[in-house]
Amino acid sequence: MLVHDGPRDRHDVCSSYPAGPFWRCPMDNEFLKSEWNEWYKRRVPRALLLMAAGFALLFVRLFHVQVIQGTEFARMSQNNCIRLQTLPPPRGVIYDRAHVALVENRPSFDLFLVPADARPLGQVVTRLAAYLRVPENDIVVSLQSSDKRSPIKPVLIREDVDRDTLAVLESHRFELPGVSISVRSRRHYLKNNTAAHLVGYLGEVSAEELRSGRYPKNQPGDFVGKFGVEKEWESHLSGRHGGQQVEVDARGRVVRVLQTVHPVPGSNVYLTMDAGLQEKAEALLRDSVGAVVAMDPQSGDILAMVSSPSFDPNQFANGLTRKDWKTLCEDPFRPLENKVIQGEYPPGSVHKIVTALAGLEEKVIDPGKKVFCPGYYQYGDRVFRCWKKWGHGDVDLVGAIAESCDVYFYKVGEELGVDRLAWYAAACGLGTGTGAGIGKEAQGLVPNRAWKRSRMGSAWYGGETLSVAIGQGFNLVTPMQMVSLVSAVANGGDRFKPQVVRRIETSSGETVSQSVPEPVGKLPVSARNLAWIRKGLWEAVNGRKGTARQSRLEGFDLYGKTGTSQVVGRNVRGEFHSEATKVRSHRDHAWFIGYASGGGRSIAAAALVEHGEHGASAAAPIVAEIIRHYLESSHGGAVGGIAGQYPQRRDRGS
Repeated sequence: MLVHDGPRDRHDVCSSYPAGPFWRCPMDNEFLKSEWNEWYKRRVPRALLLMAAGFALLFVRLFHVQVIQGTEFARMSQNNCIRLQTLPPPRGVIYDRAHVALVENRPSFDLFLVPADARPLGQVVTRLAAYLRVPENDIVVSLQSSDKRSPIKPVLIREDVDRDTLAVLESHRFELPGVSISVRSRRHYLKNNTAAHLVGYLGEVSAEELRSGRYPKNQPGDFVGKFGVEKEWESHLSGRHGGQQVEVDARGRVVRVLQTVHPVPGSNVYLTMDAGLQEKAEALLRDSVGAVVAMDPQSGDILAMVSSPSFDPNQFANGLTRKDWKTLCEDPFRPLENKVIQGEYPPGSVHKIVTALAGLEEKVIDPGKKVFCPGYYQYGDRVFRCWKKWGHGDVDLVGAIAESCDVYFYKVGEELGVDRLAWYAAACGLGTGTGAGIGKEAQGLVPNRAWKRSRMGSAWYGGETLSVAIGQGFNLVTPMQMVSLVSAVANGGDRFKPQVVRRIETSSGETVSQSVPEPVGKLPVSARNLAWIRKGLWEAVNGRKGTARQSRLEGFDLYGKTGTSQVVGRNVRGEFHSEATKVRSHRDHAWFIGYASGGGRSIAAAALVEHGEHGASAAAPIVAEIIRHYLESSHGGAVGGIAGQYPQRRDRGS
């Protein structure tokens, strides 16, 4: 037996043990134990340090989330189940003066999508597009246009969903999380095109309009007035929004309503317009391009206002396509223009009322003195023609108005001068807006020496004064200005502001406002001189030689003045310069303004037919029929005159 004095190495010890499949050298255990102890001593402190750091970070994060941001996350969590929904108010109804409804509201089913609830969004969009039968891109565009809004805010996808589509969506509602249907009131114009330019239409409020501050009560998606009464009385018609606090589930479906603030309906607006008269006027002007406006001369109330051609406001309420909008904008007859207040035309011979008024007041005209009209007037080296080539012979003031003698008024204009003519025209309300308050109003034009020098940098010529005296040249007026003028002649000289709204009431019947006549001035003429002008207007319709004698009325005394305003120049014989100018766009405009009373009511009206050529044949019959319709619908059509003038008709001749 061998005995060693010192320790042996691992090889010596392990080589003495028999080998086997489960044999391990005893020295290996001791060696591994030593190595493990060394590794443990080195690694464990580091691990403990890392674990402590991790727990410290976790604690800091939890503190930040639960303490520092706790309130915000609590709010967000609450908003995931409690949401606020806006309730739009019913818009006020618009009635005519006899309480006939012109505009009301109907239910509309609008489709909304909440992006945060539509999960997965792409799949919901695909399904929704299939059910709506529209390209997916249409829905994507709607979502992208509102991507800056909160993801829990509903996005309008389609308005006024039809009932068949609504049934399909309801039957697949569980496949469309985040999709909801909201019932809102939509504007409905009961008489389609009737009074479209007066009533106006609605359109969706734009981002620019919201930023302007003009619509503080509205939000994106709301419809506001864009034209006419709908726009100008928006603050009364729109009402006040309400809201609901609702609880929703994880799919965005309403579970229960927690609280409701009911919307306040808009106020109802009662117009001064007579719906029956409006429809009559529209029928008379349907085949023409132009304007008709009727007014109560005792108050300024607008009884009818027609601009032809018209448009259907329901197109705007239901959503106008780009193609339809382009068609309306590019129409050469300008259906979107309210020609009553925005159309500017030379007044033609209806302006002779102003010239006669100025001549009488300036004592340039002696009413009983006759002037010979040979059919032309020589001024310097120019010859100014009368519309009647062979002349009117000897005419006095009444005859000159009744027969519309140009030569008579050439002489009056020459003696007055353009500056005095301009002063009287402005004092009669021409050259400025009437204040009707239904949109941007054209001013017209009253020319004088200073205007031409400022505008054209040239002096005024005497021949231009002659043209202005008969309503040609630079003169421009609107039909609203003309009806205001003839109304003042009818009532004795008082100029009233045109009124289109008679009364405004809340939905409960409380009166918010009531219109009253608003005088804006008086005609610069004495009662005696005004009587001469009115006598001429009576003769123009009822006299043997009057230009409007074919439009006289049985049972009523109609006073009026015809007018024909040139669109292109003519030669010295009063003919068109060439055959090419006989096209419609170069024909003269036709005017007629008139008034009458009967049955305890009075009415004044003005008609302008673009390129109608002759006031007597194109415009006068329209005004005569409107006046007859209005007066006969009052109290049996009693015969009468205004201010005691000519209560009984004289022999009119043939």
